[in-house]
Amino acid sequence: MGYRFAIVGATGNVGTEMLEILSESDIEVDEVFAVASRKSVGRVVSFGDQDLKCVDLETFDFSKCDIALMSAGGDVSKKWSPKIAAQGAVVIDNSSAFRMDPDVPLVVPEVNANAVDEMKKNIIANPNCSTIQMVVALKPLHDRAKIKRVVVSTYQSVSGGGKKNMDELWEQTKSVFHPQDTFPPVNFTKQIAFNVIPHIDVFMDGGDTKEEWKMKAETMKILDPSVKVSATCVRVPTFVGHAESLNIEFENELSADEARSILRESPGLMVVDKQEDGGYVTPIECVGEYATYVSRIREDSTQDNTLNMWCVSDNLRKGAALNTVQIAEVMINRGFKGQKAA
Repeated sequence: MGYRFAIVGATGNVGTEMLEILSESDIEVDEVFAVASRKSVGRVVSFGDQDLKCVDLETFDFSKCDIALMSAGGDVSKKWSPKIAAQGAVVIDNSSAFRMDPDVPLVVPEVNANAVDEMKKNIIANPNCSTIQMVVALKPLHDRAKIKRVVVSTYQSVSGGGKKNMDELWEQTKSVFHPQDTFPPVNFTKQIAFNVIPHIDVFMDGGDTKEEWKMKAETMKILDPSVKVSATCVRVPTFVGHAESLNIEFENELSADEARSILRESPGLMVVDKQEDGGYVTPIECVGEYATYVSRIREDSTQDNTLNMWCVSDNLRKGAALNTVQIAEVMINRGFKGQKAA
């Protein structure tokens, strides 16, 4: 028996990635519905070798589906995820709307797959893109030596904020070479072309941005509530691919060599770590890849039981669409039968 999927937000960056990754997955799919806002009704998107016409979110009957992969933004999700769930479909939501809801599992399959069993509202949340790649890299090391504290600085591509941010980087980059075609900041607080901006999402009490708070709160929910996280999140002028510099303090001794060996054997990870020119992975090299890449693993000589490392991943894939499809795979592998079998 196959499964019936709805992709909500099918015309967006992440929605199109969801369609591609679902078509490449081992999930037996009977039917896929591309669901979007009214302005996109009739627009054609691809699912493998099939062309799908988008249908209207406002009028679509979700009782026809077993699983809805939701990537339409937080406001849309807050309104529609409970409605979809009430029609019997399980919603796997890519927004931040339900991540900290205690009755909604926040899942990274390589880290806490069993959390899907705790679903109470027919909704499962997909974590923030920067959190996902970090906890995939942290989990096997935490199991071995127990992490006390993580200091992370992110280098996040503009696609993390959607197509409009990618367009702004493109237009500003062109305007640098054609000064007569000025393109002032619209979606960013400052020029993003040839610049970096230490500001993602809104500022909160205490000085952190919401993106930084998300990395702390989500890591505690997914990995371990005792792990302390200090984050600085920075937007950089790359189109796709997030990078992170991690400083990790452990309760127990863990050498760089042992950490390297552990990470090489861990799911979802690829270690590329040669102490030579080019012996590491950069964001542009991870685009289109499923894995999270780890490089520059080394001991911190200033602090006992502490390692530094560099972590890179495609934020549209593992940071969003891939993780969402993997959650569906976990559900199915753990016995989810869908509405037809209910």
